[in-house]
Amino acid sequence: MTNNIFLTLYKDYVERIDAGILQSGSKLPSENELAVTYQTSRETVRKGLNLLAQNGYINKVKGKGSFVLDTGRLKFPVSGLVSYKELSERLGKKSRTLVYVTECVPAGDKIAKELHIRANQPVWKVIRAREIEGERIILDIDYLLAEIVTNLTKEITADSIYQYLEQELHLKISYAEKVICVERATEMDHQYMDLRDDTHVVVVRGYVHLEDTTLFQYTESRHRLDKFQFVDFARRISMVETS
Repeated sequence: MTNNIFLTLYKDYVERIDAGILQSGSKLPSENELAVTYQTSRETVRKGLNLLAQNGYINKVKGKGSFVLDTGRLKFPVSGLVSYKELSERLGKKSRTLVYVTECVPAGDKIAKELHIRANQPVWKVIRAREIEGERIILDIDYLLAEIVTNLTKEITADSIYQYLEQELHLKISYAEKVICVERATEMDHQYMDLRDDTHVVVVRGYVHLEDTTLFQYTESRHRLDKFQFVDFARRISMVETS
């Protein structure tokens, strides 16, 4: 039981931060105070605080203490290949998908260039807004090869395209290349997102491949600046390990 006290501390503070009891910028009690509260050692307390820091709940400032971070930003995985439905279930926030366009059209010059196909080749064009807690903060624009993705409907795009591809069409989605940048908001962004006075959005362009390396999807995921942070996990490989 003693070994799990750091998890109890972690869960206690996650609940308080998520519930808004501890606001962004609030200072946590010192390690000594927490050790007394949880009747444990400072080393155990430190493990709990480190876990909070690793998961983006607090920032530990040497010599000053631990402070609550702004958790109003939703964590969007950069390197993962995750559907929005899967992501929203992880976030545990009230959300819905608003489908504006689901149609099969000629690719056109711009999309043909992105997908390395002919301009007259048919693609599915899908435009969806992601509403989280009453605000449309993501605009997803997807283009999928019609020869691979068949019979796409508005009902499917409102639920999960990837679930349909994997479970109904039995396609094996393998990997994606992503490019992230900040761009000036377009008329479409203002039309389909609740941008308020924002003039820029974060754009994640994705090139998604099947297991046989076929590039079948080009996507632009456009995000409101104040609501999203993009997270990744990086591990340094020691030169000793590679020698």
